[in-house]
Amino acid sequence: MGIIKIKSLHHSGIDIFHNLTEAQLRNSYENGKGIFIAESPKVINVALNAGYQPIALLCEEKHITGDAADIIKTCGDIPVYTGERDTLATLTGYTLTRGVLCAMHRPVLPSIEDICQNAHRIVVIDGVVDTTNIGAIFRAAAALGIDAVLLTPTSCDPLNRRAVRVSMGSVFLVPWTWLVNGIDQLHHLGFQTAAMALSDDSIDIDNPQLLQEERLAIIMGTEGEGLSEETIKRADYVVKIPMFHQVDSLNVASAAAIAFWQLRKKR
Repeated sequence: MGIIKIKSLHHSGIDIFHNLTEAQLRNSYENGKGIFIAESPKVINVALNAGYQPIALLCEEKHITGDAADIIKTCGDIPVYTGERDTLATLTGYTLTRGVLCAMHRPVLPSIEDICQNAHRIVVIDGVVDTTNIGAIFRAAAALGIDAVLLTPTSCDPLNRRAVRVSMGSVFLVPWTWLVNGIDQLHHLGFQTAAMALSDDSIDIDNPQLLQEERLAIIMGTEGEGLSEETIKRADYVVKIPMFHQVDSLNVASAAAIAFWQLRKKR
């Protein structure tokens, strides 16, 4: 379709980069199929290499023959909207990271059974709503050997633009889907569950019994209140990271990275 110079904020075809909220992007495009926005050349390339399908590109003019050149070639016959840096910042409401955005089709998510079939270590993200934390947890999961990510419906969408960027594209590398029926479903799939929480009966994260589990689901809770009492009660283990200097907790993304490394399945 070629290069299209944006002449105004009302230019036809740029609504996906301008007028639509994250929720509208997720639910309203092409009869509910949904799209998401990937930001920066590196992240876009990770998505393309993982098989995600592009819809349109938005980039600064200078990047057409620079950072976006290979992406444009890979994407083929899709519209490439372009303009000056200030124009694009006004359009999107933020300064583009490395000057490139790509609208992409949302994938059909796999079933829990499919992504857990050969998994040994998975993480359940329960009610985490901060996009930065979601992205950081996915990045740690990809780096530290987590086989799959499950999210409760109260958690932030992993394909939120900021979550995708913070993850550096890791949301495209680790299989994930929504967990709508609670952690009991994981027991039926052969997983023992480890709730990360401070309680009277918590065991230390370096307890040897945890490493002996063939299949383990690590449950991470919200940034503020942590996991619910019901979730903790239903878990097979309640696990804590020992703290010092009167510090009582860590950021959920930091705690997740420690848990993933300590509880990783030895391969």
